[in-house]
Amino acid sequence: MIQRLQTLFLILATLLNVSVYFTPIYEKAMDDPQAWIGIGLASSLLIAMALNITSIFLYNNRKNQVVWVKRAALLQVVGFGFCVGVLLSLGGIGTYLWDEALGTGLVFAGLIFQILAMRFIRKDEELVRSMNRIR
Repeated sequence: MIQRLQTLFLILATLLNVSVYFTPIYEKAMDDPQAWIGIGLASSLLIAMALNITSIFLYNNRKNQVVWVKRAALLQVVGFGFCVGVLLSLGGIGTYLWDEALGTGLVFAGLIFQILAMRFIRKDEELVRSMNRIR
């Protein structure tokens, strides 16, 4: 069913990824002289969002849904790595870099929501297996 808790977690992860595009960490990544950092951050978050939305509609096949959420989480980790790299290249977390740290935290929170979604998908799969054993 589409109205499960994991759907909410995947939607929240997607919304957090969208909000990263409006934070200073994204602006700093795009202003970097090495353009591959900004492009890598933008594309990894964009693909992770697309995989999150795709996996929401795979509720009929929970094993397949877990695989797609894992792929999205892998890209989320790559995006988090880009954010941490940009943050550390700016000098770490100091008094003037809280906004950039907030953007990095949003990416990390999206990763946490994806992990929670995987956990609840697996719980649903276990519930279905236990009901099949009862029959």
